[in-house]
Amino acid sequence: MLLDNIALFLQIVEKGSLAAAGREAGLSATTVSERLAALEAHFGVVLLNRTTRALNLTEEGRTLVEGAKQVLGEVQDLESRIRLGAETLSGTIRVSAPSDLGRNLVSAEIHRFLAEHPAIAIELLLSDGYVDVVGQGFDIALRFGPVTDSSLRVRPLGPQQRVVCAAPGYLEVRGVPMRPEDLTSHNCLVMRFGSSLDNAWHFGVAATQRAVTVRGDRVANDGALVRQWCLAGHGIMLKSALDVADDLRSGALVQLLADHAPPPTPLQMLFPPSRAQPKRVRALADQLALALQGIRADA
Repeated sequence: MLLDNIALFLQIVEKGSLAAAGREAGLSATTVSERLAALEAHFGVVLLNRTTRALNLTEEGRTLVEGAKQVLGEVQDLESRIRLGAETLSGTIRVSAPSDLGRNLVSAEIHRFLAEHPAIAIELLLSDGYVDVVGQGFDIALRFGPVTDSSLRVRPLGPQQRVVCAAPGYLEVRGVPMRPEDLTSHNCLVMRFGSSLDNAWHFGVAATQRAVTVRGDRVANDGALVRQWCLAGHGIMLKSALDVADDLRSGALVQLLADHAPPPTPLQMLFPPSRAQPKRVRALADQLALALQGIRADA
């Protein structure tokens, strides 16, 4: 309202009267007078000396005129730039994704997206730990597991199967585990999520679910590194099927304990709690969702 009153004040000065400014703005003379009085009350000064024949700017009024033209011009420019970014596919998108998923599927989809929308720039940050979506300024964040921040907007992408797998070379040397309990005698590659060690691997569903505590000589907080270790034959890992689908198809990795499948984990797309979402963000979110659904359909 303050900026609106300042803009009206400039119209009064330019038109030379309250009535003329009112006609230009579609306001009654009484309303114009009330808004001018409100503006003077806000600043605590008289801006115009009014007589029956003329309006004369006070010193404070002249100062406001000089500054208001620059300020209102900058506001209009800012509004134009913001509206352009909200209504067209241009601007920057900040994305957070788990390391393995980000390096593979998300990176490939970003490449395709940018080829179609060259006016967009994307900043992709990879992390398997907690990220502050709002504090770190992310537009989109992909995360496995339940959402702990209820203020975020959530787009569920469906349950994702997790698989236990290993390289053929490891299995030739150490043998193939036949039951989940057999993992206790194997070298398991363990993920760390912040202060939590993901070494309790769950199998089965509902009442039949059980957990096996595993251990091994390698622990990392980077899922892509754990996958590299597994491909190199260093041990057995528990991983999202999204991350290892190509490895399983090619035979680089072998799925284990298929009859004791671990429970699926949800994959979520998170957004900051703002009401308006730029068109560029919606477009990328839709493309990523379609890509993930396509992989699940092919699995």
